[in-house]
Amino acid sequence: MHPLSIFIGRRYLRAKRDNNFISFISLVSMAGIGLGIAALIVVLSVMNGFQKEVRGKILGVASHIQINGFENGLAEWRQVMESAQKNSEVIGAAPFVTGQGLLTYGQTPRGVGIRGIDPVQENTVADLGSNMKVGELSALKPGEYGIVLGVELARALQVQMGTKVQLLIPQANMTPAGMLPRIRTFTVVGIFSSGHYEYDLNLALIHIKDAQVLYRLDDHVSGIRLKIKDLERAPLVARELAKTLRVDGYVSDWTQQNATYFRAVQIEKRMMFIILTLIIAVAAFNLVSTLVMVVTDKHPDIAILRTLGASPATIMKIFVVQGAMVGMIGTVLGVVGGVLLAFNVSAVVSGLEKIFGFQVLSKEVYYISELPSDLHWNDVGFIAVIALIMALIATLYPSWRASKVNPAEALRYE
Repeated sequence: MHPLSIFIGRRYLRAKRDNNFISFISLVSMAGIGLGIAALIVVLSVMNGFQKEVRGKILGVASHIQINGFENGLAEWRQVMESAQKNSEVIGAAPFVTGQGLLTYGQTPRGVGIRGIDPVQENTVADLGSNMKVGELSALKPGEYGIVLGVELARALQVQMGTKVQLLIPQANMTPAGMLPRIRTFTVVGIFSSGHYEYDLNLALIHIKDAQVLYRLDDHVSGIRLKIKDLERAPLVARELAKTLRVDGYVSDWTQQNATYFRAVQIEKRMMFIILTLIIAVAAFNLVSTLVMVVTDKHPDIAILRTLGASPATIMKIFVVQGAMVGMIGTVLGVVGGVLLAFNVSAVVSGLEKIFGFQVLSKEVYYISELPSDLHWNDVGFIAVIALIMALIATLYPSWRASKVNPAEALRYE
């Protein structure tokens, strides 16, 4: 770009104008771009934070990858587990038995998912051991028929440590009186809180040996849960294991197990990005009106430059530079403000709660009391590039109009 265009464009931006309204509109455009960018950075960071928080709670109970057997379970599960652990990405493995049951205490029944686990191996693939509110996972011992309940399930049944509960299994026993459901008495030996309502309300843990007896699986298991180094690579690792493992079953990863939830989050993020980008677009296109007024105000200057030999392209570049600088300053202010706010959003929200006396997130409802924020620098860069492109596009029409100014017409009445 010609140095003359850059020099004059910068000078027009810095110069104090006689028309204060034009200066005001320029500042509004700059502030609008900055606020739009800051809002978009903060909103995306908070949504990323929520996604990370919920994903962490889900994977604290679920697994990165799951190898599931068919109806009769996995027979040679020990060999399958050893083969899976040979993959360099796998850092933990644990067998499990899963089934359905009806827990009752007194007159209160509750349908639950039953998971039989090995307490020692389970800690290598999930965080249940660290999420125990009462008792220990190690209290689950084979043959003693102990049970660990989610905190919401324990509250729904109104039970506590040491309470005897009845577990009814859909699989029936054949007796002289006909088909009768199987019932086993369990003792509550622990209560966990994963922070995820669905798991806390609908999951009960028992020892894997007790589950094998209960569901008549002999030495079979329902499947194997795996933990890998990088959970983002779970789909790729799952596909690799599906090709290499010889197993009478199928392999799934956490993105498939929770596909509906994570797809909804991605759609919400895209829609919020589009909506807030429109705010930036409105602010950026304020530059059109600003530059049109500047061009009208600078008709005599443009005419003089043309008579001194400046080409239409040079005139056009002057106003492109001016508009682009407004966009750049607004983008820088927005990026800096958005990043600072994203890093301190919890403190800002806490301050607003104290000042206005309300609570943004009720811990009883959301299980978190602070707004989580997870800033992704690639999001920041993408937002900044989009804002700059919009600002540059907004300068094109006014700049083209400036290049078409006729010197003779502009100087006629001067």
